[in-house]
Amino acid sequence: MTSPRIHVSAAVITDAEGRVLVVRKHGTSVFMQPGGKPEPGESAAEALARELQEEIGLRVEPADLEPLGSFESDAANEPGHRVVAETFRVAADPAAVSPQAEIAELRWITSDEVPTLSLAPLSLDFLLALAWD
Repeated sequence: MTSPRIHVSAAVITDAEGRVLVVRKHGTSVFMQPGGKPEPGESAAEALARELQEEIGLRVEPADLEPLGSFESDAANEPGHRVVAETFRVAADPAAVSPQAEIAELRWITSDEVPTLSLAPLSLDFLLALAWD
């Protein structure tokens, strides 16, 4: 039996220093890329632009998001599920983001910090590597 799949849009957000933004939702211990599930009728880029504004206060136009591809991994907070993420890259000024809605914490990290954090499988296996390739 195949695991249920959760479809999301995710952002690899970098700053001018080459750091990558990760977020942690309330009630969880795992950091991941910001993003979320599309609403009916939304494209992946439209969903991500909406989610970034809701979660971290970042305003971006869907056309400004650089598509990176679709990636699949075990879901971090839904045991027995897989997450399929349409992923986009965008640059941001750290001063332009702050935790909002369900986001408890955000961090700008370097590749050296990856081993010290509890990270979602999708971030660890695919998305962070896209930022530093």
